[in-house]
Amino acid sequence: MYKNFNGTLVILIRHGECEGNIKGIFRGRTDFPLNERGLIQAQDLAQELKNFPIKYIYSSPLSRAMQTAEIIGKTCGVEVKIEEQFNNIELGSWEGHYKKEIEKQYPEEWKLWVGNPEKLQVENMETLYEVQKRAKTCLDNLVSKHKGETLAVVSHRAVLKPLIAACLNIASPYFWRIHLDTASYSLLSHKEGRGYCLIQLNQTKHLKEYVTEWI
Repeated sequence: MYKNFNGTLVILIRHGECEGNIKGIFRGRTDFPLNERGLIQAQDLAQELKNFPIKYIYSSPLSRAMQTAEIIGKTCGVEVKIEEQFNNIELGSWEGHYKKEIEKQYPEEWKLWVGNPEKLQVENMETLYEVQKRAKTCLDNLVSKHKGETLAVVSHRAVLKPLIAACLNIASPYFWRIHLDTASYSLLSHKEGRGYCLIQLNQTKHLKEYVTEWI
């Protein structure tokens, strides 16, 4: 795969489906496990990714990410390492609440969430800039450490979207211009002197079924 490629390959993976996804709940760091379909998605994803020479898998510590990562790791024969910097965004008082409930309770903040979430600031909530900074710093360190190899990162859309934007220097507002479905994967290459290059985005051809989230 990718013959004559001599850089570092990064596989960015959004975890499989959980109940919070299909019920329209703000997850944040609420620890939803994979639901039945999410487990099937993770298995299908693992079969797809065994075609890649993955040497390292780094995962958010939350159950839905770790379960996805462990299924991939078992299929690919790779140990999963927890990386706190890929943990989901902290959403403060919004965590675990239905989006419709938040829309009614915080109408002005909701407008920012659906229009320009990069500017959203709520008490005890991480900003997307803070998420982007920690995730990008971590990825840069891993790419430097595993130069010329293939590594996978299993995380969340509110981490992966800011991360992709940072790698490609996409200016704000970027969040709703990048779409990632559950159990999808995206490919970034990294070469010295060139930096990051997006090869694939939101690959879902391996999935039999998934529910798309637009807010």
